[in-house]
Amino acid sequence: MTLGSRNTEAQLVSVGNPEPTQWQVYDRPPSFTHTVALPNQTITMSDGTKLFVKVSLPGFSANNPEPGPFPVVLTQTSYNTSVGQFVPEVGGANEFLVTRGYAHVVVDVRGTGNSAGNWEAFGDREQADYLEVVEWVVEQPWALDRIGLEGISYLGITAILTSQHNHPAVKASFPIVPIGDGYRDIVFTGGNVNATFIPSWMALVTGLGLLPVELLATDPASFLGAVPDRLTGALLDFQVPTILKALLGEEETVFDEGFWEIRSPMEGVDDINVPTFVVGGLFDLFQRSEPLWFERLNGRVPTKLLIGPWTHIEAAGVPSNGLPKDGVPTLDVLRLQWFDEYVMGLDTGVDDQPDVTQYVLGLERYETATNWPHPELRAERFFLDSDGAMSLDLPADGGEQSTLQQPLNGLCSFSTTQWTAGLTGLIPLPCLEDNRTSELAALKFELPAIDDGIYLNGPMQADLWVSTTASDVQLSVRLDILDPDGTTQPITNGLLTASMHSVDESRSRFVNGEMLQPWHTYRASDRSPLTPGEIRKVSVEIFPSSVWVPPGSSLLVSVNTSNIAQGVPPLLTGLIPSLLGVMTLHTGPETPSSLTLPVVPVDNLQIP
Repeated sequence: MTLGSRNTEAQLVSVGNPEPTQWQVYDRPPSFTHTVALPNQTITMSDGTKLFVKVSLPGFSANNPEPGPFPVVLTQTSYNTSVGQFVPEVGGANEFLVTRGYAHVVVDVRGTGNSAGNWEAFGDREQADYLEVVEWVVEQPWALDRIGLEGISYLGITAILTSQHNHPAVKASFPIVPIGDGYRDIVFTGGNVNATFIPSWMALVTGLGLLPVELLATDPASFLGAVPDRLTGALLDFQVPTILKALLGEEETVFDEGFWEIRSPMEGVDDINVPTFVVGGLFDLFQRSEPLWFERLNGRVPTKLLIGPWTHIEAAGVPSNGLPKDGVPTLDVLRLQWFDEYVMGLDTGVDDQPDVTQYVLGLERYETATNWPHPELRAERFFLDSDGAMSLDLPADGGEQSTLQQPLNGLCSFSTTQWTAGLTGLIPLPCLEDNRTSELAALKFELPAIDDGIYLNGPMQADLWVSTTASDVQLSVRLDILDPDGTTQPITNGLLTASMHSVDESRSRFVNGEMLQPWHTYRASDRSPLTPGEIRKVSVEIFPSSVWVPPGSSLLVSVNTSNIAQGVPPLLTGLIPSLLGVMTLHTGPETPSSLTLPVVPVDNLQIP
């Protein structure tokens, strides 16, 4: 079942090898001894804006590059190529690839780093630059017209967007933790603005953009103009105005209109015609879309999916991504094999590698499959009972539970770690790993694991029948493993403002007749505030995961009225209407609150 685009109706798809395979070793030693940087250059765009570029070529001594031509790896970053010299993950030369015969080109996107112009985060003009950069690369004497696109986070998103231009020289893409849908993935999850990562990320890009140190040495006049221009642009044109509009509730950003369509790469997925290897994380910022990328590309182009147990920075190796593990190679080796096959044109056997590799929480190991969602997935609906139980049986009697609506739930929870990109996970606070403290006021339900445990793999959905004494309510649904000693291990969560509950079923995911992943419209015309006391069914999208709940443990579901780490309602359209209310969850035959879960037979796992 495909899902993701605003303009594409969901369809049933099942493509993959007949049996899952295991990872095979791939190795190609360096053919050069050095990575040699060429003098810094600029590329002049069609509107006259100059982008700063660093080029690294293979060589056999520190100062003498080989003439080439070489196949090219292209990275486009917003994090300043000057910083990338010291932190290659954010925009530096990849010596592992260069010493194996690739030229590496790294470009500061407009308005960032050492490049001129104004930054608008994947705006139309920036996306047009990507094609012009590719055209510049293939004209260089050291370059073959064979390019691989790569990068992590912003750099991975530019790789995805560049591949949508379909330049014939672009042969492959290796995006690591790329966004798919800007609105749904993070910025306005469930109609709630992300106030943890997004402001700090914009501040980071802005701050690094005020350090065009290499531009000072080569073009002092441009340097003197760049700093005030960027401050003015941040304060008046894009960063600060965008955040304020979101927090206050202005329609341009609060609802899923044209602003977000431009900044949602999944809208152009059907334009991609190059082999694409997607790397994601179970606790990444873009956890929702990373498997969707594989699903939408699989069957059209060679595609692989690797999802690790990572937050955003852990996928970049901070402090570590834990690879190699369970036969899964390092990302450098995976990227090398992908580019060797499709960019360099070698016979590497990459087609025989597993199509889908996911870390399974609870089992604490990687497992492979032939497709995503898992080919043996069945959607099973578990009903909530007022006594805190979950069951396949509909409760015979109605019931209700209530909790006070307040906006600070989740302040110290694993959500804080996830939605700060993993940064707070470096702080040794127990409440950042175990969600019990943050869910003290939540309504809780348990599903004990059976003898073989419970294996869930895919997206999930909560259908909650709720009422409130206010005119709106935020619904946070959290899933954890509840261990026998009472501690919890985070799995995933969902968040939705009840007034934004409108669902387009034609774009939603159905499996064996059950809706498993709702597609909320988030249009201004569809917003529907609640009448105090009105009982309404609200379908909450819970982001996909893969987890085995072992025997003796339980699946714990917590329903709360906010998750401040993931998102806060805009002031005028969400926060004020929901303050000081009491939310009531209704259960029973007439109001069957339930969770629909992606259940996979446990015999698909290699349990020790």
